[in-house]
Parts: sequence; structure tokens; C-alpha cells
Amino acid sequence: MNYENQDLKQAGEVVQSFLAINKALIQFTQQNAAGFGLTMQQMSILNLIYSKPGMTFKSITEKLMMPKSTVSMSIDGLVELGLIERKQSTEDRREVNLTITLKGKEIAQKSIENASSYRAIAAVLENFSVDEIELLKRIHHNLLVSLEQIAKNI
Repeated sequence: MNYENQDLKQAGEVVQSFLAINKALIQFTQQNAAGFGLTMQQMSILNLIYSKPGMTFKSITEKLMMPKSTVSMSIDGLVELGLIERKQSTEDRREVNLTITLKGKEIAQKSIENASSYRAIAAVLENFSVDEIELLKRIHHNLLVSLEQIAKNI
């Protein structure tokens, strides 16, 4: 990188670092999902519904920040595989709640237990102190909150 402005140079280095870490985590996650015959998006949706049963299509798109078309296709695939079910909301008939099936729960539990991205990060974090890990989490949280605020103002 050839930047004259040191602030931009530093920002570029941080962005490149995040992109490299993200790429590595995506590779781990894709391998984990593929082991269950799922896409990474399907695995993300399945695990989200597992952790928060009854989520709506809208809440999933917002939580995972995925395009509606991707979420829709992924949900269709998960329903066809018998991993989740659509149930009409009793509170609002226009909404459909998504619930996980027994087969879906089993896969979600196995994927979480076998998540190579979690295992890889856990192995790396063994080299850090508890204070360093808490600092890292706090920095990431603060970065995310600040970026979300900037995005709202654009």
C-alpha cells in the first residue's frame, strides 16, 4: 500500500487484516457446512433458528444482513431437506415463523460441536490472556457500533 496519509494507511492495514481473518473464517465455515450438505448461508440460518426458534424471514435477513433472495432460497432448501418448517404466526397472519425440526436440531448441534472455525479461534485464543480476549471483544464491539453509526449517516 502506498498512502501519503498515515491515517488512511493505518485504516487500510486494519481493513486488510479484517478481510484476511474473515476469509479464513469463511473457509472453515464453508467446509463445516459442506460436511452436512449445506451452503454456508443455509448453515447460518439453521443455527440462527436453532438458537432463536420462531424467527421470521424478516428478522433473519436483518440479523444475518443477507439479501432477501439469498435468505428465501436458503429457507426453501432447508424446508425441502426437512430441517426447518414454516408456521403461520398466531399474532400476525402475514408473518411466517420458522421452526427447526428434530433432524434440523441434530444437524445444528453437530455443526456447532464440529465447527472448525470455532475450534480454530479457540486454539488461537489459547495464546491470549483473558484480559486480552476481553479487550479484543470490546474493540470489535466498539468498531462495529461506530461503523454502524457511520453507515446510518451516509
